[in-house]
Amino acid sequence: MLTVKAYGATSTGPLVPLTVERRDVGPQDVLIEIKYAGICHSDIHKVKGEWGPCPYPLTVGHEIAGVVAEVGSEVTKFKVGDHVGVGCMVNSCGECDRCREGLEQYCENGNVGTYGSVDRDGTITQGGYSTHIVVVESFVLRIPDALPLDQAAPLLCAGITMYSPLRRFDTGPGKKVAIVGLGGLGHMGVKLAAAMGAEVSVISQSLKKQEEGLRLGAKHYYASSDPETFKEVRGQFDLIVNTVSAHIELDQYLGLLAFDGAFVDVGLPAEPLDFRLFSLLRNRRTMTGSSIGGIAETQEMLDFCGEHGIGSDIEVIPADYINEAYERVIASDVRYRFVIDTATL
Repeated sequence: MLTVKAYGATSTGPLVPLTVERRDVGPQDVLIEIKYAGICHSDIHKVKGEWGPCPYPLTVGHEIAGVVAEVGSEVTKFKVGDHVGVGCMVNSCGECDRCREGLEQYCENGNVGTYGSVDRDGTITQGGYSTHIVVVESFVLRIPDALPLDQAAPLLCAGITMYSPLRRFDTGPGKKVAIVGLGGLGHMGVKLAAAMGAEVSVISQSLKKQEEGLRLGAKHYYASSDPETFKEVRGQFDLIVNTVSAHIELDQYLGLLAFDGAFVDVGLPAEPLDFRLFSLLRNRRTMTGSSIGGIAETQEMLDFCGEHGIGSDIEVIPADYINEAYERVIASDVRYRFVIDTATL
C-alpha cells in the first residue's frame, strides 16, 4: 500500500490534513501524481452529510488532473509522464447493458464513485484532495497537451456535466440554447455551446454577471427576476439547460421552449419542483435530467476542449485555504471554480 498526503473530513466540521492509503499498482492500474483537484459543490454536500451518512474519514474531490507516475504491466494506453485526468467514477461492472453502451455513469449495478463508494476490494474510495491516486486504466482520461492541467481539472465534472446534454440534443449552428445560471457549471455550458456554434443566452437571477456572460460566448443575457424576460423570450429556445440547485418556477421556463424544445436539469435542488403537464404537452416539449458522461464521451469532451482551447475559469488555491473556499462556494463567491494546488498538501 502507498500512504499519501491528503486533506479530508473526519466529521461535518472543517477539513483537516490527513493521509490516505492507495492500493499497490496492479497489472491494469495507473498511478497518477495529482497536480490539481477542483472543488465541486458535490464535495461539500458529501462531507457535510447533506446527501446521507458520510463514511468518515473521507477525502473528496472528483475533478483530478495530473501526471502518470507508474503503469501496470498490462497497461497499453498510457505511459509515465502523460497528462491524465480522473472524473466522478473509477469503476463500474462493465457487464450490464448501460456499461456495454459506454454509459458507465448509469451502470445498472452502480458505478464506483471516485470518493465515498465501496470499491471492488471492499475499501472506501478516497478522492482527489491528495497527492496520488491509483485508478484502473479504463477509467483514466487523457488530457490534451493544449490544456493547462489546472484549467482542465474542472472539466472532469463541470465540463462533462454540461457537454453531455448539449451533445445529446444536437447543439450546433442554427440552435438557440439557454443556460440557466452562470456558475461553475453554467460558465462551462456557455463556452461549450458557443464553441459548438449555437446561439447562446444566459438566464441569471440578475444582470450582475452580464459582461462576463457575453465574454464567455453568450449572445444574450436575461434576468429571471424581471417578469418581462419570460414574455420577451417565450417560445424561443431549442434547448434549456438548468444548472441551478435551487427552486425555480418550472412552468415559466418550460414556456420558453420552442416546438420540440427540451429542458434538461443538471442541478440538484433540495426540494421538489412542481409544474403543470400542460407546459409539456403544448408544443411537444421534453423535460429530462442528465448526469455526467461515460468514459468515451468524457474523452470526446476533453479532445473538443483541447481543439477549441476551452478550459475552466479558475482560482488556484493552496490546501490550507480549502475550508475558506468551501464557505465562498456556498456563498456563490467564486469565478468560477476553485482548484487546489496539491503540491501544497
